Amino acid sequence: MRKLPLHIWILLALVLGVAYGYVSAILGAHEHVLTFVKPIGDLFLNLLQMIAVPLVLFSLVAGVASLRDASKLARIGGKTVVLYLATTAVAITLGLLVVNLLEPGAGLSPELRDHLRSTVLAGTSSDTVERRIEAGQGIDFAAQLVNIVPKNPFASLSQGSMLQIVFFALMLGFSLTRLPDARARPVMELFDTLSDAIIAMVHLIMKIAPFGVFALMATVVASLAGMGDDMSGLSELAAEMGKYMAAVVIGLVCHALLVYLPLLRFVAKVPLLKFLRAIAPAQLLAFSSSSSGATLPVTMECVERGLGVDEEATSFVLPLGATINMDGTGLYQGVAAVFIATMYNIDLSVGQQLQIVMVAALASIGTAAVPGVGIVMLTIVLTQIGVPPEGILLIFAVDRPLDMCRTVLNVTGDATVCTVVAASEGLMGGAQAGDGVNSDVSTAGDSPAAS
Repeated sequence: MRKLPLHIWILLALVLGVAYGYVSAILGAHEHVLTFVKPIGDLFLNLLQMIAVPLVLFSLVAGVASLRDASKLARIGGKTVVLYLATTAVAITLGLLVVNLLEPGAGLSPELRDHLRSTVLAGTSSDTVERRIEAGQGIDFAAQLVNIVPKNPFASLSQGSMLQIVFFALMLGFSLTRLPDARARPVMELFDTLSDAIIAMVHLIMKIAPFGVFALMATVVASLAGMGDDMSGLSELAAEMGKYMAAVVIGLVCHALLVYLPLLRFVAKVPLLKFLRAIAPAQLLAFSSSSSGATLPVTMECVERGLGVDEEATSFVLPLGATINMDGTGLYQGVAAVFIATMYNIDLSVGQQLQIVMVAALASIGTAAVPGVGIVMLTIVLTQIGVPPEGILLIFAVDRPLDMCRTVLNVTGDATVCTVVAASEGLMGGAQAGDGVNSDVSTAGDSPAAS
């Protein structure tokens, strides 16, 4: 059989997974999907998450240590952090502009709004929502800042505390640059080799990527179809929820077109089609897994092999981006906060919306790169602007598909910033598209064809 590119296999698996989940739900067999298909997706996700933490540690230490020039390290680090923070702030602002233009929730009748406030929004939230609200309310920014520094880096590694791992890796890498070259070289080569070994592991795991994506998508669709739809008859509410979802998606698309496209076209000077073709496997995997952390190994491979970005840039910029760059999450938090406030009939002032930009930007930096955690961070934003966090229940049912969309933007933003930083530092021109990931991470795309 003719070998197809990996992203084509993943796209086919995604479509087939949606169809399988939908048909199973229609036939009343969604429990079959959750029992027999879901474990395959969980296994694939676990494999990716298994290598995410060691990849961040090894690649960051190797990347920072390789920058023996302290001024170059400061320059690359400065550009990376500034770009990540700037794009996140722009994303949140853009989301607020879109939601204020579309005004989702404003079209509800006073009677339905009162009914929602006295029932759904009265604190009768599900156990899952209640736990996430409590998790968000228990977060303190000062404590979160202190907790960036791990007391025990080995405990952080075992618990997957990514921000602490990044801090330790940066410190270790920087400390290696302070040692004489003869003493630092063996350690640098060790971390470099370990990083390459993890990438080789990515190649192995990506052999089953289409099967994992199929299982993940079938599970998502079957789960959504298996939920209760007590409000399905309320066409008025459905229309406003549709406007809310449209506001998020339009915001995500506008951010990609108005921010990432100019950066790629005029700063990095990379053709859009080449960029999209290179990172397509990472985007599709981000969409199906809703986890930029789990997608990180594939993102690194796509940017290095597909765009020719030097490992010196990817090993530093991308792990940092998976931790602190959450453009999609920040944008969603801005839209969701205004929508929930509208449902409570709370008019947010300009000052309060500026607060959303600041708080959502800070919250998105601390957001773990795992599915659904944006809901926890949204609790912080709502509490800060005086909106009851129980309103999260309204958007909880549609959070997963939006989570999938915003994760794609997060991963795209990581790749964009990495490409821009690499281009500004002359770290482009390695393996080109067709040499690696886009002829399918070497042999990764061959497996489905051969099976």
